[in-house]
Amino acid sequence: MKVGIKELIAEAEKNIDAISVEEAEHLLSDDTVVFVDIRDVRELWREGKLPGAAHAPRGMLEFWVDDESPYHREMFAEDKKFVFYCASAWRSALATDTVKKMGMENVCHLAGGFTAWKEAEKPIEAVEKK
Repeated sequence: MKVGIKELIAEAEKNIDAISVEEAEHLLSDDTVVFVDIRDVRELWREGKLPGAAHAPRGMLEFWVDDESPYHREMFAEDKKFVFYCASAWRSALATDTVKKMGMENVCHLAGGFTAWKEAEKPIEAVEKK
């Protein structure tokens, strides 16, 4: 039996928390919260990101989170709340569910993703090509 993306996302959403754009905006200035943009870098270059957000490409996320991985990033070992987001909240739903399974406890994702953030006319930080 085939399991499609809609089923995978629906299953992930049962196991994770989502925050609204309004809730996210209030958390932007909180030093105990890290926003993590998991979109492809070309999306960041084209559209920007939430102010102060870190970037962790979706394809490397599990490797960056796992402290036993040679690619581990210390950012993910910090005792902070992590808010993942992508364009539409599909990739971030799957990513949030995956990192929870890996042991991250204080993690959620942005409902509606970057698209909802833009539509609400919230601040956007430009990202320059490197």
